[in-house]
Amino acid sequence: MSLVHDQVRRLARLARIAIRSDETEIVLERLNRVLGLVDEMRRVDTAGIEPMAHPLDAVQRLRADEVTQHDQRELYQSVAPAIDGGLYLVPKVIE
Repeated sequence: MSLVHDQVRRLARLARIAIRSDETEIVLERLNRVLGLVDEMRRVDTAGIEPMAHPLDAVQRLRADEVTQHDQRELYQSVAPAIDGGLYLVPKVIE
């Protein structure tokens, strides 16, 4: 698949990208190279190849899941004007 000058100008207008008339040939060449690469990748036989999330068999190092802060809800709610069942009560603002 390859593009022509009119398509490049239309794409630029749709993307709201300002391309000067002397730049359209360069943009056309670059876009056609990208589309050529996509076509080349589509021709590769990938039957039997399992999709992967990462090209390396890397294992993410995770820290131990430990509690580092203690529950202080009662301390925080002790200064609240109104609470009910552990929830802050606020005045109704929409009727």
